[in-house]
Amino acid sequence: MAELLNDEDMAQLEPAEHVSFHSPVPVRPISNGEIMVGTQTDNQRKVESRIRDLAGEFSRGQGVSRRNFLLTAAGMATAFLAMNEVYGDLFDVNRAEAATLDLADARAKSLASQFVFDVHTHFLRPNPSPDSSLRNIVDLRKLGRKWNPALRLKPPTYEDLSYDNFVKEMFLDSDTKLAILSGAPAENPDEWMLTNDAIAAARARVNAQAGTRRLMSHAVLSPTDVGWLDEVDRAVEVHKPDAWKLYTIGDSNRLEVARPWQLDNEKLAYPGYEKFVKAGIRNVCIHKGLFPPSQERQFPHLTAAARVNDVAKAAKDWPQLNFIIYHAAFRHFGEGVDLKVVYAEFERTGRIDWVSDLAEIPARHGVKNVYCDIGGTFAITCIDHPRLSAAVLGILIKGLGAEHVTWGTDAIWFGSPQWQIEALRRIEIPKDLQKRFGFAPLGAADGPVKSGILGANSARLYGIKPKVASAIFANDKFAGFKADYEASGGRRSNLAYGLVRKEAGPAQA
Repeated sequence: MAELLNDEDMAQLEPAEHVSFHSPVPVRPISNGEIMVGTQTDNQRKVESRIRDLAGEFSRGQGVSRRNFLLTAAGMATAFLAMNEVYGDLFDVNRAEAATLDLADARAKSLASQFVFDVHTHFLRPNPSPDSSLRNIVDLRKLGRKWNPALRLKPPTYEDLSYDNFVKEMFLDSDTKLAILSGAPAENPDEWMLTNDAIAAARARVNAQAGTRRLMSHAVLSPTDVGWLDEVDRAVEVHKPDAWKLYTIGDSNRLEVARPWQLDNEKLAYPGYEKFVKAGIRNVCIHKGLFPPSQERQFPHLTAAARVNDVAKAAKDWPQLNFIIYHAAFRHFGEGVDLKVVYAEFERTGRIDWVSDLAEIPARHGVKNVYCDIGGTFAITCIDHPRLSAAVLGILIKGLGAEHVTWGTDAIWFGSPQWQIEALRRIEIPKDLQKRFGFAPLGAADGPVKSGILGANSARLYGIKPKVASAIFANDKFAGFKADYEASGGRRSNLAYGLVRKEAGPAQA
């Protein structure tokens, strides 16, 4: 989407749906369109190869095609079994589960009612104007079919990133019970993923279709805009958002025009916080991180806004508010970033850039109102270096407290969030890291730590009682839609909806 992706960059990319092998867990770096991504790593190629081999073996034993096998719970288990072979035993999975459809289905059904509250989701508004950078994605998706003429699946469309597919991927193809729809600001109004009006309208539409409150909403604000306090007032009066979304970096799509600001800027930001408190909307969600060294070199004036150095004072000055740092401030993302190097630095120092700074805020500054969301960060690290994923979780839980880590997926860029849900349910911090760095184990898929991260922690922030909400959701229209969908053979597609590097060759299962 961004001008950072120039014509040369765009020529190297294709929609993620075009990859020839649709794995239950992505095996290629995925971009949301804001930044260039690298090629598939050696380990990702190994994981892909093992998933192919194991799925071929297990599908023959079950009498189904490999393609259909990979859409099942056993196919999902197979992906984590392959990841364990390549990365070490990080995921709770065994060969019997992966090889047996009924056994995998039984496990999946036993966890399906778990309260999963995704606080970080996106889709794109329909029909952007002709000069909008959002059109880059539209044009790219049309060109993709020419790049891969052997494609046997339906050609991807802009609608894959729009409302209907969002609802399908979130609520029919995953265990997500409740979600918050977000957006991002842009200097050009035509380049907002969703305007605040559109976010509120989508919330109303989903909830009318469900007959319950399945979708909540952010109001996205840009404090460097003239009249931004008027937008706060308008949002409160017209939309009644469930939380606020801020980007201290400014326009993350076009960094060359971004106007950064600081959370602890008393003159600029604090009048807004005063309005937040008065409105009784206490949750302030802030995009931080995802700002690798390559961007720092190009836009050094934005670095301070991408970091978390401004969080502590704002949190201390405004104890009435909850400051929820999105992406857990993880710094490294995009082309040229080698997560093996990031992990090696963690092994040497016990720290991960900016994540550790965030985790240390409560102890250093005596605040209790700082939280994190792991959207994007968990997905990126999990598919590239799951030991780093485990280290990120260990650092956040040790520093912020397990009850201050919340669940986000940045869906639908990475496809249905079910694979991320399964990854968190299965992952464990290796014992050597627990012992060396003082990390507590994550425990069972339905244990207190993982259940807290997946839903209970955000439920407390938003005044929701999980048991009550779950009982309501179990009998709403969406529950009926999902039951009918599954009974008629509907199942997860294994598609992702971001951008990946082009690959050669025909599509194959």
